[in-house]
Amino acid sequence: MPNPHELEFNDGHTMPQLGFGLWQVPNSEAAHVVGQAFRAGYQMVDSAAAYGNEAGVGEALRASGLAREEIFVTTKLANPNHGYDEALRAFDESLERLGSDYVDLYLIHWPRAWEDRYVQTWRAFQRIKEEGRARSIGVSNFTIEHLQRLINETGVVPVLNQIELHPRFQQRVMREFHQKHGIVTQSWSPLGRGQLAENEPISALAAKHGKTWAQIVIRWHIDSGVAVIPKSVTSERIRENFDIFDFALSPDDLAQVSKLDRSDGRVGAHPDQFRP
Repeated sequence: MPNPHELEFNDGHTMPQLGFGLWQVPNSEAAHVVGQAFRAGYQMVDSAAAYGNEAGVGEALRASGLAREEIFVTTKLANPNHGYDEALRAFDESLERLGSDYVDLYLIHWPRAWEDRYVQTWRAFQRIKEEGRARSIGVSNFTIEHLQRLINETGVVPVLNQIELHPRFQQRVMREFHQKHGIVTQSWSPLGRGQLAENEPISALAAKHGKTWAQIVIRWHIDSGVAVIPKSVTSERIRENFDIFDFALSPDDLAQVSKLDRSDGRVGAHPDQFRP
């Protein structure tokens, strides 16, 4: 079943709202796992140079029998490769590993603000987009301060910011800023790294809708208007995570999940503290 939900970028391109994440998937398993995702209905895959599985994604694309334009491919710049020339070289290497002459979305993985090179890097990304080798360009783990500086100094607004987001860490201030500037919000660790598996309100909603707790959480992302990239290497869960388009959460359901937000709910690193 094709993904019925798409989000439009500020550059006019579109992206499936539900994608398949590949963090911590070894390259040796990536082709098989991505192939299962394609068969389940996913049309978007999220990789990164730092994940070490771009080659496996490329193998899955070639083996799928699908036309390249049928699949939305995201990858990200490895952290040591900030800088104008460095980013251009790193992008070429990613394309070679993917076996493609373009990506649909290229992201700066982390801002590494202490290096003060992310604006230079963003200018390289603009060139890559102008050349048509990345259809769209965006960022990951950027704060409002980082985003505002990119916009002020280059005039080019990222199409997307991929951030940690889940019911226990809902990032409302970031989402408001994104909405104001036409930036799509995309969630990483959307299931809170399993911490919601036994959450009472989530379990109650799962029983109400006849779905798993993970399906409830993924549907919450969809109904909240954010893009989401759950990851699994288990065939059954890959299929389950995509099987969320036959129901929707009611306003009351969404209100119940809204109450789960916590200021200390972060499970990953803060961009200002993480030094990858």
